[in-house]
Amino acid sequence: MPRRLFTILIATLAVGIVLVIYLFTERKEKKEEIQEPVTEEMVFVEGMNYAMPVVLPDTADFAGESVPMDIYYVKEQFDREMTVNTYWHSATLLILKRAARWLPVIEPILAKNGIPDDFKYVAMIESGLMNVVSPSGAAGYWQFLEKTGKEYGLVINRELDERYHVVKATEAACQYLKKSYLKFGNWTLVAASYNAGPNRIDDVMGEQMTRNFYEMYLNEETSRYIFRILAMKFIYTDPIRYGFKLEKGDLYDPLLTKPLVVTESISDLPAFARQHKTSYRMLKELNPWLRSDKLSVKRGEEFTISLPIAD
Repeated sequence: MPRRLFTILIATLAVGIVLVIYLFTERKEKKEEIQEPVTEEMVFVEGMNYAMPVVLPDTADFAGESVPMDIYYVKEQFDREMTVNTYWHSATLLILKRAARWLPVIEPILAKNGIPDDFKYVAMIESGLMNVVSPSGAAGYWQFLEKTGKEYGLVINRELDERYHVVKATEAACQYLKKSYLKFGNWTLVAASYNAGPNRIDDVMGEQMTRNFYEMYLNEETSRYIFRILAMKFIYTDPIRYGFKLEKGDLYDPLLTKPLVVTESISDLPAFARQHKTSYRMLKELNPWLRSDKLSVKRGEEFTISLPIAD
């Protein structure tokens, strides 16, 4: 072999060995860097945001009924919902804004009917204080199914759906909750039955031989339900502690309206709106229970329509 070719081969081999050693060393250093544990002594860059664990309260209650925080799975379920609702910023923030408009309407109705104030959080988690419709067809602030809504006195037809009437739907919810309390004698079970249905909770009590919600083995949705209510309760009552800082101007103002009692049918609601110096859009915004462009009123019936108060 020529001397020159031999020299080139040796040089190429040497370069290859050096390259392999370099790559192996760099990979090892990176691996060690990745595996380096985070310690309290590590210094974080100032100004960067880090997700911190939510600090749970030492004690909690729903409607005056104690939550057994000493049971590990209870504490962990509560932790889950507090974490989800604390860091689900957009949804929780909007609920807090809407609460300024709608809780002043809901709270007095609950109080008048002897329903604990904590049930306002049921409306907050059920609908986000919006007139939404679930995949199962439950509608409105309190998410009534059509059959249940009619059972508790709400008018539901092609032209009207009082599940979207916050005052009437809240009154109906109060009647439902009072009936459930007569059955269970426990507000926590009443709240759970609002999600699962009274019959299902009744069956579980018999099958599992307990009247304690926190001892019940339930489907995931119902098992989470009370803790979702509790999470909203703690965030709403102390928003800054959980990272929500809202100024007064950030909140949605109550709607200023004047009532108009209607005792005769209205064949053209857009024209009716213009007659009363407002728009059809505003009429529907203030009266979402009007589901058509007309309103049929039978003899002896009357409906109260909300109209805007002019500035």
